[in-house]
Amino acid sequence: MADKKLSVTMTKSKIGRLASHQACLKGLGLNKIHQTVEVINTPENRGMINKISYMLKVEEV
Repeated sequence: MADKKLSVTMTKSKIGRLASHQACLKGLGLNKIHQTVEVINTPENRGMINKISYMLKVEEV
């Protein structure tokens, strides 16, 4: 499972969000709206994605 990747796209702005949510975006490598990154499907990354799922679009690669 650890070698599967997820394509994560930021769909909403980070302005005005909680500091911990902004930290999750930074941890995933997202800086701008509509930016897409590929991350490895690990429990740590899954936790960050679940925490800010309302501002992300996630697809399996």
